[in-house]
Amino acid sequence: MIIQLMLTPPTDLPLVSTVSGVAGLSHLGVIRAVGEDASSFLQGQLTQDVAQLGASEARLAAFCNAKGRMQASFVVFKRSPDEILLVCSRDILAATLKRLSMFVLRAKVKLSDATADYALYGLAGSAIESIAGGARPVWAKADFDAANTVFLYPGNGQPRALWCAPAGSPVPAGDALPLDQWQWLEVLSGIAMITQPIFEAFVPQMLNYESVGGVNFKKGCYPGQEIVARSQFRGTLKRRAYLAHTRGEPAVGQEVFHALDAEQPCGLVAACAPRPGGGFDAIVSMQTSAAADADGGRLTLGSAGGPSLVFLPLPYPLLEDI
Repeated sequence: MIIQLMLTPPTDLPLVSTVSGVAGLSHLGVIRAVGEDASSFLQGQLTQDVAQLGASEARLAAFCNAKGRMQASFVVFKRSPDEILLVCSRDILAATLKRLSMFVLRAKVKLSDATADYALYGLAGSAIESIAGGARPVWAKADFDAANTVFLYPGNGQPRALWCAPAGSPVPAGDALPLDQWQWLEVLSGIAMITQPIFEAFVPQMLNYESVGGVNFKKGCYPGQEIVARSQFRGTLKRRAYLAHTRGEPAVGQEVFHALDAEQPCGLVAACAPRPGGGFDAIVSMQTSAAADADGGRLTLGSAGGPSLVFLPLPYPLLEDI
């Protein structure tokens, strides 16, 4: 069953014209998995089906602890049959690499921090036209010479892509796009990647990963798989991710409160960025009961007396059941 959160944007929301260009993604890093067991090893660690990953596709995937809480999230794709790259937030890369390495044991795979070996750029709007000739389906991957291009969920209606090439490659053609504007498009895509402030804060469904291609419920076991599956099939999921706008200045990991309960937070900021024209937009993971009653009570940032938050429409439907 598919459900859609139907919300009308606030009438005083600052309007934003088309945002396009090429942004350097200095906040991201790369883990490289090389070897004949690279696919099978990652298959047993991530929420996605890496074993069936083709050369012309990518995956959104999470790495969870035994309780199903997300320790990292990645954009995963193959550079070659025995080489897989995992793009993640740089602030959790070293710790994630160490944790993944603990599970290698006798598998024929070598994991390494390959951040210095690759250049990462974000392409938005018209920049995709000049490189790829236009947008392609979400999570498709296309290769242009030595560069890999992964097509992402749109942000603010603009097509987006992740461009990865060996270090020293020419910068993709296009106008320079400030990183904060790329991150705003990322927020408007409705997909939050795991960063240090939200380490182990959510099971994948609390960030809507099952609705955007981040969880495969038909693959084999991985750490936390039983908890993730139970949350989906037994109706135990009580939190979802929502888009919101505020005139305050949110921070990732900051608590959100509802006016009907000033003592206990009902949500957590998972991602945020300044909105061109004023204010901030954010992805907030919060209790579905509080979200359903948002119109009847005020949502606030940081404390019961903090800046107010108003919901924005999600850009994709939520998958309620598989």
